[in-house]
Amino acid sequence: MAGENYTIVMEFILVGFSNFPKLQGFLFAVFLIMYMNILIGNGLIIAITKTDPALQTPMYFFLGNFSFLEICYTSVILPKLLTNFWSDNKSISLLSCAVQLCFFLILGSTECLLLAVMAYDRYVAICKPLNYPLIMNHKFCFQLVVFSWIGGIPVQIGQTYQIFSLPFCGSNILNHAFCDIPPLLKLACGDTSMNELSVYVVLVLFSMASSLIILWSYFKIIAPILKLPSATSRYKAFSTCFSHLIVVGLFYGSAAIMYVQPKASESEEIDKVLSLFYTIVTPMFNPVIYSLRNKVVIAALRKLLTK
Repeated sequence: MAGENYTIVMEFILVGFSNFPKLQGFLFAVFLIMYMNILIGNGLIIAITKTDPALQTPMYFFLGNFSFLEICYTSVILPKLLTNFWSDNKSISLLSCAVQLCFFLILGSTECLLLAVMAYDRYVAICKPLNYPLIMNHKFCFQLVVFSWIGGIPVQIGQTYQIFSLPFCGSNILNHAFCDIPPLLKLACGDTSMNELSVYVVLVLFSMASSLIILWSYFKIIAPILKLPSATSRYKAFSTCFSHLIVVGLFYGSAAIMYVQPKASESEEIDKVLSLFYTIVTPMFNPVIYSLRNKVVIAALRKLLTK
């Protein structure tokens, strides 16, 4: 590389969906509606978990935090994406890209940890019902939430620093909807194998560890539920877990396909769609998933809306 001329990259051009010029207005409307649905839907969940007396339990405390997380998560991505639909200048500075990536990774790790915490809460509620108020007391729940929010900060700041310590030279066309690790590594010069290894280590650290906690929790939950005497009791117990399992499946499924797929099968357009699925589509449906089968949440929403 020393003997060749390279242009040092100081900013990236976020391609997004600009290769569909005739659909810019339509796509802007679609993503704006999705963003508004995320803000309103998750905002309503936060409101009812804070104000309704029937929802002052650890499960809904975690759900309120999860809804706030989803708003933050999508707000890292969508405002810039919406701006790019109408702006001819689709550039993003190196610093802004690093900040966006850092917040995106931190909130992503928070989501992994919070999903694991919510699974553990269901385990204690079903397997240790008599000790539930003692174990899941307010102080312990608060500590779990704080750990979920700050647990990934040091690792993800280090991950971001490592990515942006790489030399970016030559092309600055980032064929993605936002600053994410896989498209950034494609633009980096030199050997990125150590960085790719680091990405997989961090993925295992957060996603694998949290998914193992989730699997362990539900493995422990199944036997006590099946021993319940009545079908109504079994249905009620399963219904409290079902919504969480759907959200876990959507988030981990789309993220795993995005980050773990073999290089030979990578497609930039498919990557864009998959990344938007777990950053936008899943947060949009979370309020529906959690309220559809939950009569307590539906009743609280009706009470709030009538007020």
